[in-house]
Amino acid sequence: MARHKVDRKDAMVIGGASVGTVFEWYDFYLYGSLATYITRHFFSGVNETTGYIFALLAFAAGFAVRPFGALIFGRLGDMWGRKNTFLVTMLLMGVSTFAVGLLPSYESVGVIAPIALVSLRLLQGLALGGEYGGAATYVAEHAPPGRRGFYTSWIQTTATLGLFLSLIVILATRTQLGAQDFSDWGWRLPFLLSGVLLGVSLWIRLRLNESPVFQKLVKEGKTSKKPLTEAFANKRNLKLVILALAGLTAGQAVVWYTGQFYALFFLEKILKVDGALTNQLVACGLAIGTPFIILFGWLSDKIGRKPIILGGCLLAALTYFPLFHALTAAANPGLAAASQRAPITVIADPNACAFQFDPVGKAAFNSSCDIAKSYLARAGLPYRNEAAPAGTLARVTVGEATTLASFDGHILDKGQLATRRAAWEAQASAVLTAAGYPAASDSATVNKPAVIAILAVLMIYVAMVYGPIAAMLVEMFPAAIRYTSMSLPYHIGNGWFGGFLPTTSFAMVAASGDIFYGLWYPVIVAGLTFVIGLFFIRETRHANIDA
Repeated sequence: MARHKVDRKDAMVIGGASVGTVFEWYDFYLYGSLATYITRHFFSGVNETTGYIFALLAFAAGFAVRPFGALIFGRLGDMWGRKNTFLVTMLLMGVSTFAVGLLPSYESVGVIAPIALVSLRLLQGLALGGEYGGAATYVAEHAPPGRRGFYTSWIQTTATLGLFLSLIVILATRTQLGAQDFSDWGWRLPFLLSGVLLGVSLWIRLRLNESPVFQKLVKEGKTSKKPLTEAFANKRNLKLVILALAGLTAGQAVVWYTGQFYALFFLEKILKVDGALTNQLVACGLAIGTPFIILFGWLSDKIGRKPIILGGCLLAALTYFPLFHALTAAANPGLAAASQRAPITVIADPNACAFQFDPVGKAAFNSSCDIAKSYLARAGLPYRNEAAPAGTLARVTVGEATTLASFDGHILDKGQLATRRAAWEAQASAVLTAAGYPAASDSATVNKPAVIAILAVLMIYVAMVYGPIAAMLVEMFPAAIRYTSMSLPYHIGNGWFGGFLPTTSFAMVAASGDIFYGLWYPVIVAGLTFVIGLFFIRETRHANIDA
C-alpha cells in the first residue's frame, strides 16, 4: 500500500484530535488536583490520614478500571473504527466529570456520597481506557514515514496539557473566589466547566475523518472479527503485550506520575507548601517541560524510541532521591534544617505499632506508639524508628536533649483519651516548634526558582519516557488488532503501576515516617523496566504499520 501523505487538512485533523484529548485529560485530572478538597467533602467520616489515602484510592479507582476500558473500547475500535469509538469515550468522560460537580457531600447524604463519587471515577476510567489507544493509533496511522514519533508526540502532550489546564482553571477560580469560598463550594466549578469543554470536544471530534489504515482494512475486508482472541490467545502477540508492559509502559508510568502527580502531592501534603503556590510552581514546571515531549518524539524518529525511553527510566531511578531531597530543602527550608539539626526518633516496641490505615473508620490507634506516629504523620514530619523493649511506652526524641513520653490510650475512656491526646499533641507541638520545626512551609522562604528547576528536571524525565511511547506501541502490533493490543499494556502500566503510585507512596510514607520512603516504589519499577527493556525490547522506528 502507498503511504498516505499528510497534507494541511490532515495536519489540522491530527491537531483537532489532540485538542479533544486535552479536554478529556483535563476532566480526568481535576480529581487529582483537588484531592485535598475531595477528602474534606466526601471522606470526612474517617480520620484525616485515612481520609486522604481514601481520596487517593478513589483517584486510583479511575486508573484501576482503565485496562477494562482498553479491552472494551479497544475491541470496538478494531471492529467499529477509531473515530466512532473515541466519540463514545469523550461523551462518557464529559458527563461523568460534570456530574462530580453536582454530587452532595458526606455531611448531606453520608456514605452515599463517596460511593457515588467512586462510581463516577470508575466510569471516567473506563472512558479513558478507550481514549488513548484510539487517539494514538489514529494519529500514527495518518503520519508519513519517519515522522510517527513527532506526530504522536503531540498526542503525548495532551495529558500534561490537560493537567496544566486543570491547574490554571483551579488557580483562576480560587483567586477569584477566595480560599474560603473555594474550599466550601468553589472547587465544584472546574468540574462543571467540563460541560462546556465536552461540547467543544464533541464538535471537534465529529469533524474528524477515519484513519486511512482502517479505511483500507475495511475496504479489503481485513478488519478483525475477534480482536480479543487474536490479540491475547495468539502466543506471539501475547508475548509482545507482556514485553510492552514490563519493558516499556510500567517504567514510563511511574516516571510520569512521579514527575507530575506525586511531586504535586509531595509539595502540598508532605512539605506543607500552600496549595495555591504549589499549583503555580507545578504549572511553571509543566510549562517548561512540556515542549520536551515534542523534542523527544522528534528525536526518536532520528535515533530510535528505545534509547530515549529507557534512558529516562534509568535517570529517574538514579536521581529521584537526591532530587526530592533538594526539593525539600528548596520548598520547606525550615523543615529541612530542623530535621538535620534536631532529628526526630520514635523509640517504641515494634509490636505495639500498627499500620495506620483504617478503611472503615472503626479502628482505634490508641497505643503509645500509634499516638506518637499518627501525630507526626499528620504533621508531615520525618522521623526514624528505634526499637524499644517489649511492653515499654513509646517516647519521641527531638535532637539529643529533648524526650517526650507518649501514653497508653487503651486504659482511658473516649472522653479522657480525647483530652489527653489534645494535651499531648499541644505539648509535642511546642517541643517541635522550639526545635525549629515549622507547622507549614513559609511561602516567603520557598526558593521558587530552585523548586521550578527541580520540577522541570522531573518533567524532562517524563518527556523522555512519554514522548516516543505512543509511536513505539503502535509500531509493535499489527493493524487489525492494534487498538486492542497496544491499549491493554499501556493502561495496565499507567492505570495500575502509575495510577496507584500516589496512593501507595503516600501510604508508605505514613507507615514508615520517612518522607522519602515512597520513592522506592518508582525507583524499583523504573529500574526493572530499564533492565527488561534493554535486553528484550526491539527498536521499532522503521516498522511498517500498514500490515
